[in-house]
Amino acid sequence: MANAAQAQHAMHVREAMSKPVLMVGPQHTLRQAAQLMAMRRVGSAIVIDPDGEGLGIMTERDVLNAIGSGLDPDVEQCANHITWDVVYAAPHWSLEEAAMAMARGGFRHLVVLDGDEVLGIISVRDLMRVWALRRAEAAASV
Repeated sequence: MANAAQAQHAMHVREAMSKPVLMVGPQHTLRQAAQLMAMRRVGSAIVIDPDGEGLGIMTERDVLNAIGSGLDPDVEQCANHITWDVVYAAPHWSLEEAAMAMARGGFRHLVVLDGDEVLGIISVRDLMRVWALRRAEAAASV
């Protein structure tokens, strides 16, 4: 019976994603991007480059790798550290589908798109938060 109830209340990406999304431009420096991520307490930023590849993502790991390799965060621009080959999630995906896409790709963030519109980002942190809360609620109801 519990599995049937869980199936009826399967959570979707749109219910767990983080929004609004932090957006930076390719001309931002690594320090600017890192400061914005820190202020917003997020681990990624969407990068819009209307003159280039379009929509990309930059993560805290990209910033860390760049600084760790000796690049100057006050000079180095985001443009050189963007992942353009972004994997997208649809808002109607289940959380399991999102988790499987992350596991397959070896990354921690999925951009949530509805058509061409960025709706949010779902991260491993979002998945853990939702699953932990649901587990606590289930334990409390027993």
